Amino acid sequence: MRKIIFQLLLVTVLISCNQQETKKNTYNILDEKERAILRDEILEDRFNNLLPKIMDDTDIDMWVVISREYNEDPVIKTMLPSVWLNARRRTILVFYRDKEKNTIEKLAVARYDVGKSIKSSWNKEEEPNQWKALSRIIEERNPAKIGVNISKHFAIADGLVKTDYDEFVANLSVANQKKIVSAEKLAIGWIETRTPKEMELFRKLVKITHDIVDEAFTNNVIKPGETTTDDVVWWMRQKVTDLGLDTWFHPTIDIQRNKEPLKSHIYSFSKAKDNQVILPGDLLHCDFGISYIGLNTDCQQHAYVLGKDETEVPVFLADAFAKGNRLQDILTTNMKTGKTGNEILLASLNQAKEEGLRPSIYSHPLGLFGHSSGTTIGMWDSQGGVPVNGDYPLHKNTVYAIELNVTVAIKEWQKDIRIMLEEAGFFGDGKHEYVNERQEAIKPIKINY
Repeated sequence: MRKIIFQLLLVTVLISCNQQETKKNTYNILDEKERAILRDEILEDRFNNLLPKIMDDTDIDMWVVISREYNEDPVIKTMLPSVWLNARRRTILVFYRDKEKNTIEKLAVARYDVGKSIKSSWNKEEEPNQWKALSRIIEERNPAKIGVNISKHFAIADGLVKTDYDEFVANLSVANQKKIVSAEKLAIGWIETRTPKEMELFRKLVKITHDIVDEAFTNNVIKPGETTTDDVVWWMRQKVTDLGLDTWFHPTIDIQRNKEPLKSHIYSFSKAKDNQVILPGDLLHCDFGISYIGLNTDCQQHAYVLGKDETEVPVFLADAFAKGNRLQDILTTNMKTGKTGNEILLASLNQAKEEGLRPSIYSHPLGLFGHSSGTTIGMWDSQGGVPVNGDYPLHKNTVYAIELNVTVAIKEWQKDIRIMLEEAGFFGDGKHEYVNERQEAIKPIKINY
């Protein structure tokens, strides 16, 4: 008997593994070697075709990026080739742009080449001092400006640590010390800008994100009266792992239901979610994002657990959801190149309120990081605007998490509910488009009673 049970268990495991492998093949999720090849192709394209333009736009002809192993500058993490999981010892990259000759040099003041494009330019046997080798490279090229990653307000652009900064400055001539400037805008431009090659990958990744949410919000996963919100969260985490992907934050599932008061913004955004048993009549909400080959998604959607006598989502909830879609439309219509996040926020909030909505907008850049670099379009606790970060202008070829909520009075429940949505949106040549569509109706979860 034990042998038969073991064989049955083995068959079940094999079937499950085959199903996961089939799903991976359906999504064309690459194996590790293929991922490395694609990652390096994308990186080379960014170095050769994107970086020169951003350096010209920000008027910096030399960019020096310095980092030490296990204490990496966030920017250098996005520049390392696939086989470099970390910086090595002290890794120094130098990018020199000669606009007149239309050339860009990509140098590593390190013992090794860094990938295909960045060539080693330091012979330690000839010059044992790495800082002096760097200084010589700078002297030979005589740049007008030397950009380094220091920024008071943009964390991702502030990766140069004090020790390295002090050593760097101490080994420069006085003339070159005076050329040092913040590379804040250059670093932001590098992080925020998406290339056509990246967008091909991004669209697939958002589709996978949506599909995982769709599957989580079904009766295959949710058994009302038994399944808890934590059960669904961990199902999502396991699903991502089984597909060979990663998450960049722990997902959440929360519930709004009849006869329970709406919790405050502070609770919704700063408190851990309670683990609750899912019941018929529950309005579910998820917050979920995944990572793959250097890109990250961020998505919030809703589902409703149908009651025994229900065949569709109640009209009053469907109407409430439509107001969330309307707020998305208002925001994305106001996103124009050159407008700051604060200007976009103010215009969108005013328009929404004029239409009778109760809006809250807190959209952020999305891409190489989940909470990435670019302009900030509100924060949940800063609806009057965000100093400095919100004053940065919107640029084209960027992706934003269109994240917001609208509060709606539901007379049938005698309470307010909050429709909370988040979708990846691409801002290209003067217009916005969703990277892979958006949710336009609450997902019904049908139960077999």
